[in-house]
Amino acid sequence: MKIQKKNPLIGMGLMMLAMVFVPVLDLFAKLLSVDYAVIEITWARFVFHGLWLLPLLAWKGIVWWRMPTQPVYQLLRSLMLTVTTVAFFAAIKDNPIPTALTLLFVSPLIVAVVAPIWLGESFDALRGFAVVCGFVGVVVVLRPTADSFSPTILWALVAGVGYAFYIMFTRKLSASSPPLLTLFYTAVGGVLVLTPLVGSVWKTPDLTGLAMMAGMGLFAAMGHFLIIMACEYATASQLSPFNYFEIVAATGISYFAFDFFPDVYVWLGIAIICASGAYVSWRELQLSKRARAAQDGRIDIL
Repeated sequence: MKIQKKNPLIGMGLMMLAMVFVPVLDLFAKLLSVDYAVIEITWARFVFHGLWLLPLLAWKGIVWWRMPTQPVYQLLRSLMLTVTTVAFFAAIKDNPIPTALTLLFVSPLIVAVVAPIWLGESFDALRGFAVVCGFVGVVVVLRPTADSFSPTILWALVAGVGYAFYIMFTRKLSASSPPLLTLFYTAVGGVLVLTPLVGSVWKTPDLTGLAMMAGMGLFAAMGHFLIIMACEYATASQLSPFNYFEIVAATGISYFAFDFFPDVYVWLGIAIICASGAYVSWRELQLSKRARAAQDGRIDIL
């Protein structure tokens, strides 16, 4: 087997490209929400996501038609991403994509609170302080007493909670299947969960709608595939800060597509949430590194 040499610059470049692709999926979803129900849009996103992944699986020589290992966790992981996607699409239907995306990024903070209880991970005062700061950022973005506040933006917080549990189920499934195969199972799970619901809201898409639905799946598959590729060149600690580049890309797309640019309060909230989330992720990686060093009989100073 050919071993891929680490090249952080290539990994970072692939990660940034992925963060440009993913907001295009959100753009299509927002445009589609004018004529189609959120459930149908989400269903189509998973259907086409799975279809676009099939050529990649064939190229990699991965067998996809067998029962996955840990099927219950695979289904629960898919359910969490399905809930996340439905809630996020509901949020961006009537709200700007960058604002909703900012609230989605509370997920690392929620993981920091829940993972010590559920997964037995460590938690310390510094991460606790970062979590509190992050939720202050949420209040700054929401501004619930402002005239511009829309209750539908709270769907983005639901998405953030769902995504946090998706991350934790992903940790439980780590190394159980190739990442690309797990991604395919996630798409299949989303289709299975939503198919019983889509009939009640179904509207046959026209050619434009069908093209945008296929585009959602394409950009989802390409974005996630690039993330997997990025992880082959760089470590998680090197790549994690570039997750937040998605907000920059989403802001640019929203400006050109909808003439929207976040105000100073949203930018302040973005800064607080991103800084808190980045610190929580960095601290977690450092503590994991120290734990591995202790197991190996070494002492690392943080």
